[in-house]
Amino acid sequence: MEYRVQRAKVCPELGGLWDGPAWGEVEAITVGSFRPESSNHRPVVQAKLLFDATTIYGIFLVKDKYVSCVNTGFQEPVWGDSCVEFFVKPKPDKGHFNFEMNCGGALLAYYITDVRPAKTPTGYHTAVKLTPEEGRRVRIFHSLPSRVVPELQEETTWVNEFAIPIDLLEKHVGNLGDIPAQTWRANFYKCGDNTSHPHWASWSPVTKLDFHLPECFGVLRFEK
Repeated sequence: MEYRVQRAKVCPELGGLWDGPAWGEVEAITVGSFRPESSNHRPVVQAKLLFDATTIYGIFLVKDKYVSCVNTGFQEPVWGDSCVEFFVKPKPDKGHFNFEMNCGGALLAYYITDVRPAKTPTGYHTAVKLTPEEGRRVRIFHSLPSRVVPELQEETTWVNEFAIPIDLLEKHVGNLGDIPAQTWRANFYKCGDNTSHPHWASWSPVTKLDFHLPECFGVLRFEK
């Protein structure tokens, strides 16, 4: 899987405007590879990325049902809610970041260099949680309220949009230099582990029910 990341011609406003001035002409990918462990619920999920000299921007459009959002704080287990995720590995010899955002805009984010399970605060052999200060630098727009209880059984369309400072990534992986023409690895996900209809979907297929598989990431090629 490969995606060409365009340079932003218009700075995204973080208003959830999927077809707006910044995003309207940007190619979308589909998060449509569902794990067989999923229920029969198949949300339709698309995502787009942009970049400029300082920031990686992203937006998810989700046509969903059985929408739930219980977790409202930073580093809470948002994957249990109706959730979208962007995992990115900027350098081949460094670790990857997981930016997990539920439909209410709560964020969980780690930098992981060894994905082997372990009895650590992150659950991984070698990983660090982003600090609250770092988490506040990741800007997130969410079209739904921060808490969705009870679960929305009806068809519901929601949008999450995010902006990740490049220097936040550099704090963990080192200098990234000029982004244009670089190749990174990444994957996009949709899940809802604790909803009434659990499901696990990815852009680039994963070989088992585990999103932390950098070997399964697709390719991001940044526009020159």
